[in-house]
Amino acid sequence: MKARLRLGSVLSLVVVAIVAVRVLTRPAPVVEPEPLANPTPTPPPVYDGPPWFEDRTAGSGVNFVPHNGEEADQFTILESLGSGIALIDYDGDGRLDILGGGGGRFGGPKNTQLIGEPCKLFRNLGQWKFQDVTANVGLERDWHYNHGFAVADFDRDGWPDFVVTGYGELLLFRNVPGPNGQRRFEEVSKSLKLLDASWSTSAGWGDVNGDGWPDLYVCHYVDWSFENNPSCTGYKIGIPRDVCAPQRFKPLMHSLFLNEKGLGFREVGADHGFKATGCGLGVVIADMNADAKPDIYVANDASDNFLYFNREGKLVESASQAGVAGDESGRYNGSMGTDVADYDGVGRASIWVTNFQAEPHALYRNLGHAAPKEAFDHQSRAAGIASIGTHLVGFGTAFLDADGDGWNDIVVSHGHVIRNPNLGSTFRQKPVLFRNVSRNGRRVFEDVSARGGDYFRKPELGRGLAVGDLDNDGRSDLVVSHTNAPVALLRGSFGESSWIGVRLKGKGHRDVVGSTVVLELGNRKLTQFAKGGGSYLSANDDRHLFRFDPSEKPSRITVKWSWGATQTWESLTPSAYWELREGVNEALKLATPN
Repeated sequence: MKARLRLGSVLSLVVVAIVAVRVLTRPAPVVEPEPLANPTPTPPPVYDGPPWFEDRTAGSGVNFVPHNGEEADQFTILESLGSGIALIDYDGDGRLDILGGGGGRFGGPKNTQLIGEPCKLFRNLGQWKFQDVTANVGLERDWHYNHGFAVADFDRDGWPDFVVTGYGELLLFRNVPGPNGQRRFEEVSKSLKLLDASWSTSAGWGDVNGDGWPDLYVCHYVDWSFENNPSCTGYKIGIPRDVCAPQRFKPLMHSLFLNEKGLGFREVGADHGFKATGCGLGVVIADMNADAKPDIYVANDASDNFLYFNREGKLVESASQAGVAGDESGRYNGSMGTDVADYDGVGRASIWVTNFQAEPHALYRNLGHAAPKEAFDHQSRAAGIASIGTHLVGFGTAFLDADGDGWNDIVVSHGHVIRNPNLGSTFRQKPVLFRNVSRNGRRVFEDVSARGGDYFRKPELGRGLAVGDLDNDGRSDLVVSHTNAPVALLRGSFGESSWIGVRLKGKGHRDVVGSTVVLELGNRKLTQFAKGGGSYLSANDDRHLFRFDPSEKPSRITVKWSWGATQTWESLTPSAYWELREGVNEALKLATPN
């Protein structure tokens, strides 16, 4: 998170100023003669139209506050990470339910005991009403200091399960039948040997070896403990202590747990060459080189990011060669949240990463897979991302079509990790909404946060963010987690576009992460990717939502199944969600109660 500050053990104001000037004045690449990022953002134009998102938190029944224990004044780096959100239809009623991470606090005589705050599950009752069913489903229990979620049907029984990451423990919850036809969860980590006593952050599921069973990638952060909890001087004159930079600690090796047909797990990271060189915070799993196999991109803090290409089940780390390890100068960033999408309409998965103060968020455009092979180009300045300035610290994020024009926009939650930030930054920060527009023949992003609604006008300590259609109306909604403040529910309310929703169903409930979905609309194609992980500490709606102008007529949908064949469906009617089943020619129209 403090990657570009490069403080190390020297925290003098002189060094900070020198580093900041060096960062903010580095030249743009010759091939992209764009203006440099200014630390002062360009004010967005005044907007008096209808809001793109409506805050529906009040009256929803979701009254939930994640905690980090800041009030104990331990100033631990543990407090900086925050909590995530998972959207999961746990009971199969066609509505997305909301799972929120509780975080933790400090207790004991010297506030050196970690106490987990409870995670909460809110059942979607429809009409933007939710019910706390935590106790009903078996989740009222003792918790570790928890951070994030990853959702998948790990045992292939047709019901979604989930893992919870955090400090010192990784928990796996299996979705099982409960009384009176209801569903509940049982914790099965130990019985299935999914054992991880490290500090885990984001995680993602995906079938790495092609056997149909989703495997689990787990990001690990640094070797902090109460025995390794240095006191770090503040970053501004007169501040005696603040949260330490990650460079004061050693990174931990990440884990890859191989799913042994739902009967257990085996950690195989060393078999794929994993090393303790990245402070992991975000991960997304998708097909990034168009070979129908899931690849893995990892956002690391204060260290190079990872990109593992899948070579017939063997993961090969290739971030530096592909140009996605750091910024356009090859230097690492402080990276947190991540996502992939075809933002420029060429059918390829480009990579998006949120970064720390003094660094533009990173947009890596996928250049294709011929010449140069598997290469990306850093496009943040050229694509207008740097227009928001360099004071912001980004966490949860996602591509989504907020205005219904068929192009991927971007949303980012922001919030600092230092209690008293320097260089003009603030602790609480406003979220940002980018609109994808055409300018001079290429796709770029403009800051349209002013159009987002009331939520986008106030600073928050934003962390996890999940995207999904909570009311099944064909618009993407947001659920955002804040540290020591209530979770927010935002209803997508802009645009009268047509839409088609798709849920992929692999044969025998096999994992489909790494699949690609293409909707043909006359003279253009909309491409989406089946993903594991994504955003930051969070799990999104696993359905694919395509929005487009009502004048455009969808002709066919093609699915390139991961580890499988390609299949096509014709003339699916809009304004509905459809289940596309591997090997079955007829699409199933899904019931979608609002």
